[in-house]
Amino acid sequence: MPSEGIRDSVEVALELDEREVYSHIAHESAEDIRRIISSIDAERAQRKGFLVYYHDDWDSLIRERIRKGKRHTAFDFYNPALLDIWEAKVEELKDVRKAKYFLLSLIGIGVIFSITAGLLFSWYFVLPGLGLLPLVLWVLDRAREKSDLIYHQLTQFFIDEMRALLSRYNLNPERYRFKLFNDDYFGVRRIKIGRESFAIAEPLNDVE
Repeated sequence: MPSEGIRDSVEVALELDEREVYSHIAHESAEDIRRIISSIDAERAQRKGFLVYYHDDWDSLIRERIRKGKRHTAFDFYNPALLDIWEAKVEELKDVRKAKYFLLSLIGIGVIFSITAGLLFSWYFVLPGLGLLPLVLWVLDRAREKSDLIYHQLTQFFIDEMRALLSRYNLNPERYRFKLFNDDYFGVRRIKIGRESFAIAEPLNDVE
């Protein structure tokens, strides 16, 4: 008798009740997204200088899911575009960092060249270099603003994904509460449990 071989775990799962399987995967998805939201927003708050006691690596979490393979990625089963959008936003953050370091390097070279010329020839050559120094603050401020906007967009995107998931699979929103450290998101409501404050995503009403 020929061996049946080892079947894919998804193939085995699909032999079970379909609704139960999808409900389980939706639950895993909501758990992942809950962690990702808090992790991204915590990193955003820390970059703004807030003291945040939250440690979870959202980037590693998503990459861990990707490594499992597309068919085993919990939050990929209902929105395949999610990972593509995440990758695009991460690339944007990298581009902002690269641009910041590039501009700061140019300014640094200009200042060093100006000071060197001032020492060798005349102190008048130092003035253009000193004039470049205010640009450092401008570059840092612009990079900070741009990065903060990307973090906000990324967090809001996952909040919207959570809202759609809760609605589509009729999940209990309070079961997937999460921490938010910034107050400029929509589609969430705040609750307090003891001394701690949590956010709960509000299910969308127009999701089929």
